[in-house]
Amino acid sequence: MFQKIIKIGDRLIGEGQPVFFIAEIGANFDNGLNKAKELAMAAKYAGADCVKIQSFLADKIVSGPSFAKMQLKGVHGTWGKPIEQVFKEAEFPREWHKELADYCKSIGIIFSSAPYDFEAVDLLDSLGVDFFKIGSGDITWLGMLEYIAKKGKPVILATGDSTLAEVDEAVRTIEKTGNNQLALLQCITNYPSKIESANINVLKTYQTAFDVIVGYSDHSPGDLVVLASVALGAKIIEKHITLSKEAQGPDHPHSMEPEEFRLMVKKTRLLEKALGSTKKEVVQEEQETVVVQRRSLHAIRDIKKGEIINVEDIIELRPAVGIPPKYKHIVAGRRAKTDLGKYEAIYWENIE
Repeated sequence: MFQKIIKIGDRLIGEGQPVFFIAEIGANFDNGLNKAKELAMAAKYAGADCVKIQSFLADKIVSGPSFAKMQLKGVHGTWGKPIEQVFKEAEFPREWHKELADYCKSIGIIFSSAPYDFEAVDLLDSLGVDFFKIGSGDITWLGMLEYIAKKGKPVILATGDSTLAEVDEAVRTIEKTGNNQLALLQCITNYPSKIESANINVLKTYQTAFDVIVGYSDHSPGDLVVLASVALGAKIIEKHITLSKEAQGPDHPHSMEPEEFRLMVKKTRLLEKALGSTKKEVVQEEQETVVVQRRSLHAIRDIKKGEIINVEDIIELRPAVGIPPKYKHIVAGRRAKTDLGKYEAIYWENIE
């Protein structure tokens, strides 16, 4: 059994808790530590709870010769340079990790990363990250999943380009380590991804099949997929952030600028209020309308004290200040205890 609520930093995430927003920097730091710090501050301004980077080394994540033999038709084929070069240029230096982590702590935002090799896992663990994010591409690398899960910290697993069987195998691998702090993120691994491919309803499948905290790692334009995911129960949202979509780099075009990110968070907080609870009841602002829009029994003519009240003497009218309509046939045939004017409400004290 996985926990319904997990703790990340000072935030509780899960059932009954606000959505946890992860601002993904990705390659958008443009090889600059100061740029990464600017993005962290922008994420803080935008209302994100966490800033996340990616911890990989090109020679530990891609094979240049193998990629060179492929005819790539997706986004990787548009980069105009060898795949290993793109990854090399997007490396976040290991020696920068601590400084960025310390900076995030100083401005009051959680720092984390997705590690893509065992040394990166150990580095992040030594820095005291509050959780590990596992990217979709490593969902079938069960040895890595196990290694991360055994650190005993919350695990957020993205599930892009995978089948339910592969997700199940990954979940069971994590579960076998004894780590019960897991969240699954639905994801479409394309940059940008199409809204019509979002398959947000997969969140329902995850909730039913695995009974875990769910969320969405979104690469689609705008916030439509995010808001729909929250409406279906997503408790974690991951979205790329950039200072400018016009900047050069693989992640900038499909990222959100700070103001756009801030508006997404604002809409989500409003949506959370609108979702409310599962309890159906009369809310405060309905206290008057529950009376003025409902009906009660009224006299359709002047009725004198002592007269028998017949069915045809009664009409159901607003407001609901008198006897409810469902008692009409109980009132009919009773004697008037007081005079009743035309269209006056009938109360129990008016009959005997």
